[in-house]
Amino acid sequence: MADKEINSEDIEQKQGLKISVDGEEYTAAEDMTVLEFLRSINKEVPNLCYMEGVYESGACRVCLVENVDSGELITSCNTPLEEGMRIETKNDRVRQTRIMNLEFLLSNHESDCPSCVKNGSCELRQITEEMGIRDVRFSGEKTEQPVDESSPALRRVPDKCINCRRCENICSDTQTVNVLAAEGRGFETKIGPAYFEELASSPCVMCGQCAVACPTGAIAEKEYINEVWRALNDSDQHVIVQTAPAVRVALAEEFDQPPGTIATGKMVSALRIMGFDGVFDTQFTADLTIMEEGTEFIERFESGGQLPLFTSCSPGWIKFIEAFYPEFLDNVSSCKSPQQMFGALANSYYLEKENLDPDELTVVSIMPCTAKKYEADRPEMEEDVDYVLTTREFAQMIKQQGIHLWNLPEGNYDKLMGSSTGAAAIFGTTGGVMEAALRTAYELITEQELPELDFSPARGLSEGIKEASLELNGTEVNIAVSHGLGNAREVLEAIKNGREYHFVEFMSCPGGCIGGGGQPISRESETLEKRMKALYEIDREKDRRKSHENPQVQKLYSEYLKEAGSSRAHELLHTDYTTRDSYAKNGG
Repeated sequence: MADKEINSEDIEQKQGLKISVDGEEYTAAEDMTVLEFLRSINKEVPNLCYMEGVYESGACRVCLVENVDSGELITSCNTPLEEGMRIETKNDRVRQTRIMNLEFLLSNHESDCPSCVKNGSCELRQITEEMGIRDVRFSGEKTEQPVDESSPALRRVPDKCINCRRCENICSDTQTVNVLAAEGRGFETKIGPAYFEELASSPCVMCGQCAVACPTGAIAEKEYINEVWRALNDSDQHVIVQTAPAVRVALAEEFDQPPGTIATGKMVSALRIMGFDGVFDTQFTADLTIMEEGTEFIERFESGGQLPLFTSCSPGWIKFIEAFYPEFLDNVSSCKSPQQMFGALANSYYLEKENLDPDELTVVSIMPCTAKKYEADRPEMEEDVDYVLTTREFAQMIKQQGIHLWNLPEGNYDKLMGSSTGAAAIFGTTGGVMEAALRTAYELITEQELPELDFSPARGLSEGIKEASLELNGTEVNIAVSHGLGNAREVLEAIKNGREYHFVEFMSCPGGCIGGGGQPISRESETLEKRMKALYEIDREKDRRKSHENPQVQKLYSEYLKEAGSSRAHELLHTDYTTRDSYAKNGG
């Protein structure tokens, strides 16, 4: 008699843990927490301090479930599954205790929800609504701490903090900047920079990942919406705007569209309705950045200059290396970021073309990144860009104007600084700057097209550090791509220990700009993947996919800059970076 065919899934199921949830029997994989398993069987449990892949402390005690055998209420986010465990997720004891713990949090929370910047994405408000809390039974003394307005990028409102510790964890473990920490005990616990310093006096790199992690309005971007409206309503001001690559694949989420929806044309139309005199694309200066940075790499590569060359597009990364690894500053490209290149050209090239007085011009940027606010405020570049808005602020302005974004026609950027290639579009995701640079540098060095324009070794989100090699005129060139500052630290330490690279791309935020601190807040793990795929779709659909093929960039060089790396280009498009005391006031 033939043996019965064995199904590998059956073996795995037999070897799993036997678990009971709300009276129903399940088989669970080992090495899971209770919360992870409950989510895998579509049983949602409210939680505040938990953040997938980042933090699971049980501090908020909102994710409680009952262990029937012990009779204990346990925090599901950090309790491992055990064989035979019997769990109740929705009995009256569990429900009432969750409500009580939420009321404790609310009793010490600044409840100005209608005017809070996080009102639409506040997890505390959402869970309070889901749990049906209408009255808070507990009252008493509330902690009172001053609002921190010191940073040009972020605003802290400590009275809204619920001590969930997410911001602390992402700052210390993911970004390894270690600015935020808990001090005190019990009612006196406070989260903030060491010694209760202001953010501007700390090593904060302004990346805004703490704002993304925060479930309330305790920390968020510093808004410049009113200042931009004031400029738009000033008849003496000529106001122009630039939009970053990652904004167009995330903005739609603020209008109930799926992540990765491409909103470029409708976004441009909205900006014209809002009253901007010129609507331009940061992708234009992304192409320009490749020309300047690519030329810089070629010069260093062929002349035996300082290598590896580090990209300089991410301002959070720049502040990180200035504060923590200043010995590598000679490796950083002298190029300004695309945002600042646009600002510099707006205040020179554009002024001449439009015959404007410098005092008449206001330059606005719409960026996925809170650190861009800090970058525009840096003393050596503060004349380039006047105001920086995040994607979230831009969405707010559209709503204030009563614009129905998805009813708008597809608009087009102004041509002078509005054309771009596919290479510029992928600047918005990790690996994109490297891929764009290789498309141009390889061709300029070898006089042949890069064998595969879709340079897959630089792509993807699953690895924090990606490495690859390719041959350039007989020399093997080693490259690396890093996203998230914890990974940047790992790469820099590897270089200190002898790891040889020629070119390294660094992005301060996980995923690159698509995961920037100013993007729509999402807790769905697939969101960044969908935004990334949308940028690659834009790249594929472009007629020109290499930065040096951009006709408007070519025109800019022929009319104004002469050639990549020229003295005029260096005057406008390059800068210097400097060692910074980690606790220097205003990061200066």
